[in-house]
Amino acid sequence: MRQRRTFARLRLLGSLLLVVAAGVAGTGAAPGSAAAAPAVRPLGDIVPVPASVRPGGSPYTLTARTRIHVDDDSREARRIGAYLASVLRPSTGYPLPVTDDDGRGGIRLRLSAHEAALGDEGYRMESGSRGVTITAREPAGLFHGVQTLRQQLPASIEKDTRQPGPWKVAGGTITDTPRYGYRGAMLDVSRHFFTVEQVKRYIDQMALYKINKLHLHLSDDQGWRIAIDSWPRLAAHGGSTQVGGGPGGYYTKAQYRDIVAYAASRHLEVVPEIDMPGHTNAALASYAELNCDGVAPPLYTGTEVGFSSLCVAKDITYDFVDDVVREVAALTPGRYLHIGGDEAHSTSHEDYVAFMDRAQATVAKYGKTVVGWHQLTGANPAEGALAQYWGLDRTSDAEKARVADAARNGTGLILSPADRLYLDMKYTKDTPLGLSWAGYVEVQRSYDWDPGAYLPGVPASAVKGVEAPLWSETVSTSAHIDRMAFPRLIGAAELGWSPAATHDWETYKQRLAGQGPRLEALGVDFYRSPQVPWRTA
Repeated sequence: MRQRRTFARLRLLGSLLLVVAAGVAGTGAAPGSAAAAPAVRPLGDIVPVPASVRPGGSPYTLTARTRIHVDDDSREARRIGAYLASVLRPSTGYPLPVTDDDGRGGIRLRLSAHEAALGDEGYRMESGSRGVTITAREPAGLFHGVQTLRQQLPASIEKDTRQPGPWKVAGGTITDTPRYGYRGAMLDVSRHFFTVEQVKRYIDQMALYKINKLHLHLSDDQGWRIAIDSWPRLAAHGGSTQVGGGPGGYYTKAQYRDIVAYAASRHLEVVPEIDMPGHTNAALASYAELNCDGVAPPLYTGTEVGFSSLCVAKDITYDFVDDVVREVAALTPGRYLHIGGDEAHSTSHEDYVAFMDRAQATVAKYGKTVVGWHQLTGANPAEGALAQYWGLDRTSDAEKARVADAARNGTGLILSPADRLYLDMKYTKDTPLGLSWAGYVEVQRSYDWDPGAYLPGVPASAVKGVEAPLWSETVSTSAHIDRMAFPRLIGAAELGWSPAATHDWETYKQRLAGQGPRLEALGVDFYRSPQVPWRTA
């Protein structure tokens, strides 16, 4: 059995090398140099790389006669078909009607309960001269298949004005399922506030690369960003500033619901974070009674950490936690609620353990699964809890061993090593934005590691996924998000989705190079790393 699996992995890797080589050879460019995108993108020349690629047959060409066919009894398939049409219509100029007729050819989107092997998020895409068919067991898989179809088309498909085409999809079959069920990106809206539209823009970018979790860091020392009816000053006062003293802001409950619904339409689950017991100055400034001395500190606009703490000994602290968790949980249909727990330097260890025990019980009371930063493993992680590891290569062996021990005892891990996946780290010393406390994180370093074998002593089964956090001490605009997240977020997406056997920097950088024109067409001013032979449109 092991020999067969090894052979299958080698065969898959070999086919991917051929796919990438074909793309480079088709341009007439020397390997490693900037190259023009091929007229027909080789099947599988996308990110994340699919689990199985079988090129063959003639390509399919979209025309003004192309229709998008869906099953007549599937509202989900029709919704995804309408989404696909909204992406393709502006650049092609084609009507692309979404129809439930039985006509042949065109693009067909199928949901089938009989496709058990595809799981909750997998899909199969079959392409030939007569059309493209995407099949999935669940709507999320169908949506991910649509992202694959989108990437197989020329990059100019992403533009919002009519383009000349032609619009060809290479022939063959892709069968694809994700490695991990948790593939996330975090946006810190507390250090700097981002509007609903800015968050939606990031959601759309994430969806293209099959990311399925949006972690929103909603509270910190510098700002409280979600309205809580039972504690109204949290948002009104605690949300009134940000790093550097700007106006800040917060989401009303209707606005937060809007973000959650928009994310769900892109098959992303929102994971809200209320950080505690530290990182709480915005709350402490809003309500004096949450402080042990009964005195509210001033609002904070700096970037230091570790100086604030809820008063663990006060009963009102747990009234506060219960109210906040109850209201946030009621707004959030997803499974998870993140309670932070990091850098609680102003909380004694004894108090930290006592507080986290009660906070976790409150999360469970309101029907959610606890997520916490990996310092949670220094307390008593609740059954089913996830710990988000953000350590570095230089993190102490004792701290890594504590995390590994928790993992062996049933705590799931989300991997976000700061010197690999923190998107706010500078690429090089010359990067104008970002921080460097975890080192410089170029594109290769961000991609070139294996989550399943990263932490010594951690069973591979304990790793539930990866997440790329973007902290916002220096990030305040959508242009800043673009520059710091891309292209590193794309590599994080591949680490979360693609089989471990496909992870190879040399082939990845060629496929990543093909994303350059696509990002440009989407208006993303990404970091053009010299490590990548970027293609031209």
